[in-house]
Amino acid sequence: MDKLAFLFLACILAGFALIKLPLAGSPLAGIQPITSLIGILAILVFSLVLIFRGIIALVGK
Repeated sequence: MDKLAFLFLACILAGFALIKLPLAGSPLAGIQPITSLIGILAILVFSLVLIFRGIIALVGK
């Protein structure tokens, strides 16, 4: 299996972890919108890359 695919999946999971990061009671609560935005962008980017690589693999390049 392609090692990069596992790396992309790990990045997607890290994006979900950033979205669910519990910062409600801590002094870092002000950066929660930033971490959520970074998490959403990571999920979108790496999901699109995985989809693109899958299409390329199906086409047979």
